[in-house]
Amino acid sequence: MTGADLRHVETWLFDLDNTLYPLDSGLGLLVSERITDFVADLTGLPRDEARALQKRYLAEEGLTLSGLIAHHGVDPAAYHARFHDLPLESLARDPALRAAIARLPGRRLIFTNADGRHTERVIEHLGLEGLFEDVFHIASAGYVAKPSEQSLQRMIAALAIAPANTAFFEDAERNLAPAAAAGMTTVLVGPHAAASTADFVDYRTERLAPFLAAARVGERAEADR
Repeated sequence: MTGADLRHVETWLFDLDNTLYPLDSGLGLLVSERITDFVADLTGLPRDEARALQKRYLAEEGLTLSGLIAHHGVDPAAYHARFHDLPLESLARDPALRAAIARLPGRRLIFTNADGRHTERVIEHLGLEGLFEDVFHIASAGYVAKPSEQSLQRMIAALAIAPANTAFFEDAERNLAPAAAAGMTTVLVGPHAAASTADFVDYRTERLAPFLAAARVGERAEADR
């Protein structure tokens, strides 16, 4: 038995972007370009300066939108509307991923800095609809973004999560730090995962589907069968 020992896990918590689909899909780059467009239109800055501001807010606030709200009074609804027509053709359905998630016992949830509509579109396009009990998105968090401890605690309270029995899957290493401090099992996902040396990361995997398929999990409750 070489798979990760996750037999204690009763709640499976997943990030959305670049976690439930691979970074090399290119969707993340498209999102980043749209954000740069928004910042440039809002501020009138040249594109290179708009991108620099975008990245500064991302580094300082955890999410570019958080900086835009705090420093420019941006309406979150207007911001998110820019992404509701993103072409999703680069996202391929992965039957192995669907099967791997479906085998997990207990609750399956999404915790994302994206908004509800984007999450819904991506999940549907990936063919993962019906697998997740609930979504805690950026509006659910009152626009307080991961990796904020406040965002994590709001999610834990809203979804009634027991951290000791929760595994959290993320592509952003820093977002796992508060989860680990709260007692969650942490899994870093993506091509950069193997290089991580963070002591708050319990497991590392390039791709989600094979990791989940190989993991040792608990027995499914009768209601889950």
